[in-house]
Amino acid sequence: MSILYHSSTKVLVTGMTGREGLFHTKNMIAANTNIVAGVTPGKGGQTIEGVPVFDTVREAVAKTAANAAVIFVPPLGAADSIMECAEAGVPLVVCITEGIPVNDMARAAAFLKEHPTTLIGPNCPGLATPGQGKMGIMPYHIFKEGDIGFISRSGTLTYEVVALLTAAGLGQSTCVGIGGDPIIGTTFKPCLEMFEKDPHTAAVVMCGEIGGSDEEDAAAYIPTMTKPVIAFVSGRTAPPGKRMGHAGAIISGNTGTAAGKVAALQAAGVPVAETIFEIPDMVKKALNR
Repeated sequence: MSILYHSSTKVLVTGMTGREGLFHTKNMIAANTNIVAGVTPGKGGQTIEGVPVFDTVREAVAKTAANAAVIFVPPLGAADSIMECAEAGVPLVVCITEGIPVNDMARAAAFLKEHPTTLIGPNCPGLATPGQGKMGIMPYHIFKEGDIGFISRSGTLTYEVVALLTAAGLGQSTCVGIGGDPIIGTTFKPCLEMFEKDPHTAAVVMCGEIGGSDEEDAAAYIPTMTKPVIAFVSGRTAPPGKRMGHAGAIISGNTGTAAGKVAALQAAGVPVAETIFEIPDMVKKALNR
């Protein structure tokens, strides 16, 4: 099994008929993801790549029993798409879209508090369960089935670290890219809680970065876990007040520094890698492999 996604999950794709949506839908199908529907207003009734297209999420759910969604809608409509999925009762939503206005996401975040929908993202690479499929844009060929859980705010770091783990013979249970925006759905702590309960995960790697307090929140929870956690924090040389890559990767005053995050994690007993190349050996050491 896995957390969040498994082979029986029925996935719909909003914005599937657009360039990015169609490209990544093809890749998800190639990864054996169970894509059951696409949603694009005005394009209902078409069939693309063998997948039926509907005008609304509610219609797609009613016709296909979809229970997860991937969003490739452009920035100005993506928050509305998140809320449409939640309103239609979709339990899991992965939003890939980058550049959603913060005010829009604040509205969507408030809406989600009234609905039992788990949101991954936005501005994220999605998630992948090796051997079962993926939701999003992760390069599926780098993954290997195994028992290492993985969580990251950075898509690029996800690919780099997963490739290192795979090369070291450390397969993954599920890999989750939570996104790099100031307002995201699921943060580190809820993912750690899911991995802690997952019998097929033996250890967790988390890759954080400057900005916000998600890593500190995770550090407060980690001492209650029975499974080892290995961490890396990027952006140690970032200057205060300058946004680095992600909208959420910015040091504001004394908040969000790499040093503060590393200190919090180390105080919780978490080994923190200086470079990503140290991570596989640190995982093996934690598991006595």
